[in-house]
Amino acid sequence: MTRAAIVAMAQTRFEPRKGNERVQEMVWEVVSEVREKTGLGIRQKPGDIDTAVTCSDDFFDARTISNACIGDLVGGHFGAEEKVAMDGLNALFYAAACVLSGHSKVTIVAAHCKESQAVSRNMITYAASDPIFQRGVGLDYLSAAGLQMSAYLHRTGATEKQCAAAVARDRRHAAKNPKAQAQSPVSVADVMASPYVCDPLKELDVYPVSDGAIAMIVTTEDRAKELTDKPVFILGAGSCYNDYYIGDRDLSRDLALSAAGRRCFRRAGIKDPRHELDLVELAAQYSYQELLFLEALGLVDDGHAGRLIESGATDLGGKLPVNVSGGMLAGNPIMLGGLARAAECFLQLRGEAGERQVPGAKLALAQGATGPAAQHHIVMALSAE
Repeated sequence: MTRAAIVAMAQTRFEPRKGNERVQEMVWEVVSEVREKTGLGIRQKPGDIDTAVTCSDDFFDARTISNACIGDLVGGHFGAEEKVAMDGLNALFYAAACVLSGHSKVTIVAAHCKESQAVSRNMITYAASDPIFQRGVGLDYLSAAGLQMSAYLHRTGATEKQCAAAVARDRRHAAKNPKAQAQSPVSVADVMASPYVCDPLKELDVYPVSDGAIAMIVTTEDRAKELTDKPVFILGAGSCYNDYYIGDRDLSRDLALSAAGRRCFRRAGIKDPRHELDLVELAAQYSYQELLFLEALGLVDDGHAGRLIESGATDLGGKLPVNVSGGMLAGNPIMLGGLARAAECFLQLRGEAGERQVPGAKLALAQGATGPAAQHHIVMALSAE
């Protein structure tokens, strides 16, 4: 079977508030850039973009059918346009499926989110909870994360200081990324001194409010070689949901991520991810998830991720660089968490990551998460070869 390939990517600078731009302007910035890079029109001639997959959220856009206002920007008025209302990495997975199934020759992916428009991000994520059993106790993503962090630290013996080390590492990396929102480094002491927002989570343990957009173009392997001399191939992907009610889950572990990772590795032909991967990009919205996700993916033994991070092994230049983009803790909106991870993998595998380039990167892993206490996961392996 032919492989799906990404031939172009564009992303805005991520900012705490893009008050001077409407959603349409933000999306057009990245859509026009990927079209210029490839010279592709939208159904204007054979071989042009024929399908679009968009990612947006009605709550954050403060309107129903949040993709309606950007449909014309991606050619939805000429042909097929599908909407994904979860982590944007799922939109990339959908685009790959469109191409591999033969339903599309060239698919454009466009994702956007303006968290700054919300009166409260917590109020929006609160709406994801069951209205009968969970909303009455005020369960939102932040409080669910506080419960999960407590459970994880209690079971493994990991410490808040080790979680803070993950934040400090990500912010060091973000200082080398011109698209990152938070480019000022912070120390472990800074994280530990920041005020508690939902015990044991502190302010700097939580990803900041962020606005931004990303676009990519996905096509077949043969077509990709006509459009670029540096295609990035999607080797495999896997996804999995955990139980809806967090009371039915072991919050100290992430079984859904483990299952998604195994499926991805199997489809990508990755036998030993600890030694085969050149870099890993995790969509950790909270510091402790950096540790939990590494363990759930089998990249470090259970309960040992904190020590691995403190050792410097996950730093740029270490044996397994993690979040060299700066990750979500440096600022990406929730809808773009995983897609931003794939965007960094794209740059790294093409050797275009500038100061934060991982030398000789050939195989990368991107992960995205949706829902309270990371209920749903998607994992994708990308390759330069």
